Amino acid sequence: MDVMGDKATLLETGRFVQPADFSESTGDLSQPMDRDETGEAAEEARQRLAAQSGDVEAMSVLGALLLRRGDLDGAEPHLRAATAAGDRAAANNLGVLLHQRGYAEDAAGWWRIAAVAGSAAAAHALGRHHRERGDEPAAEYWLRQSAEQGHALGAYALADLLEHRGDTGAEQWMRIAAERGHREAAYRLARALDRRLGPEGDVGDDHGAGAEAEQWYRQAAARGHRRAALHLGAILERRGALKEAGRWYLTSAKDGEARAACALGFLLRDAGDTESAAVWWLRAAQDGDGNAANALGALHAERGESQTAERWYRAAMDAGDDNGAYNLGLLCAEQGRTAQAEQWYRRAAYAGHREAANALAILLLQGGDTAGAEPWFSKAAEAGSVDAAFNLGILFAGRGEEAVALRWYERAAAAGHTEAALQVGIARLRDGDGDEAEAERHLRCAAGGGSAEAAYRLATVLDARRPPVPAHSLGEPVHTEKSECEEWYERAASQGHRRAQVRVGMLAAARGDVVEAARWYREAAEAGSRNGAFNLGLLLAREGSDPEAAVWWARAADAGHGRAALRLALVYARRGELAEGQRWADRAVALGPAEVAERAARLRDALREELSA
Repeated sequence: MDVMGDKATLLETGRFVQPADFSESTGDLSQPMDRDETGEAAEEARQRLAAQSGDVEAMSVLGALLLRRGDLDGAEPHLRAATAAGDRAAANNLGVLLHQRGYAEDAAGWWRIAAVAGSAAAAHALGRHHRERGDEPAAEYWLRQSAEQGHALGAYALADLLEHRGDTGAEQWMRIAAERGHREAAYRLARALDRRLGPEGDVGDDHGAGAEAEQWYRQAAARGHRRAALHLGAILERRGALKEAGRWYLTSAKDGEARAACALGFLLRDAGDTESAAVWWLRAAQDGDGNAANALGALHAERGESQTAERWYRAAMDAGDDNGAYNLGLLCAEQGRTAQAEQWYRRAAYAGHREAANALAILLLQGGDTAGAEPWFSKAAEAGSVDAAFNLGILFAGRGEEAVALRWYERAAAAGHTEAALQVGIARLRDGDGDEAEAERHLRCAAGGGSAEAAYRLATVLDARRPPVPAHSLGEPVHTEKSECEEWYERAASQGHRRAQVRVGMLAAARGDVVEAARWYREAAEAGSRNGAFNLGLLLAREGSDPEAAVWWARAADAGHGRAALRLALVYARRGELAEGQRWADRAVALGPAEVAERAARLRDALREELSA
């Protein structure tokens, strides 16, 4: 049990002058007041003389001074003498003294005497005494007596008792204690308000409970409450006030809060100061913060210092952070130590780490153990891993169980997984009775998330709805405004999607922009698109660059483009290189499609006759 008395008790008679930095809510007799030692000695001598002459007040004050100093033997006779004369402050402090000696019941007797006489501090001490012995009704009675007299510690202790019982009146007394300067009450009131705002606790964005919570965090932090400073820093960081957040994190970290040191490290890292970040992470990790140990491990892993990284990941694991085992698995996997990676993934997965379960399933799947992978994917997905839900979709799609795969894709897509949204969109388009509007919605989500394939497929959906483009001659503008489908084609093309690049080139050609069309055709062709190479050849041929056109047609034909092979056959036939023309005609017949093969066959037969004539 803590010391029941408090410094306020020694001042309640008004015979002490309170120092400027003295807080009545500290409740701690063990901390000396900031006063000049010479002055205190003089005061003690004065009070001693007065006490020897029979001054009851002087006996009480002298006993309190000696008690505060820890001189229990010297304090006791003075406090007993003052108590016998009816001084309630002396009775309270005599209870403190006896409690420090280990005589709890005797202490409670003197506190009762002082409390009945009106001492709020004694009522608080007596209430705590009863609570520690399990007598909650008696505890509530005396704590309420203390609180109603305006005693901050009494209000806080009453609030704590009521909160333990689930009584709605707890917050009222916690607020009263906080308003009277009790820093722990201010912190707990802020936490209660914060919890009402949900898991994120975005108190800075709420002008109601959120703003009030921030106010109480500030009050507690300003009074030196390190956890309040930590939470205040987190609020400010979410708001974007990073400089002020850093100051509160620093205050909390210097007071020994490991989580604040860790958070300060992340702020410094994000600001580019990894060396200072490492200093604070080291401090937090040495105090047992697993998150900081993981951060140090990641920092050393990035530097290629795998042994040091592994040591910190193990420290994180020893601190109870499952991420340590997961990160060890990642480290081993990167080094090709598959067996060790599986071991660490399993350890983290069994502890409930969902991403470790997903990583373990991938590792098993890569090893051919599909049956072993599926339950881990399921466990991870059920725990909320979006990647695991998507991977289950791939797993079931590979088995041909499209309906089951679609359900998992939809689940991952609903959580914002870009590739899952693409797969749902493709599935909706593929179904004969599919919902095109639903497909478009998912494709838009995936395209907005950066999927080039989704952007291309969305463009094709929109393109199919456009009215037919009127016939045109190359170089003759038909329209100048770009449609939405063109914008999506261009987005996909700019991300390197070859079919989109070809389509953008075709649309540019339709507008008469030959330079733009050639640029996109060339980009697609150089990336390996046979259609891009063929269209670039057409464009060059129409511009009179037959030799260069033949080069691109040859590339397209070698990649399996039948029309390009037919064009080459015609080029060589016109040049009189009949054997080469016949060879490309044979190639065009083999590649098709049917109408190309038919034309190529006629050309091949004609060239054969010409050669045999």
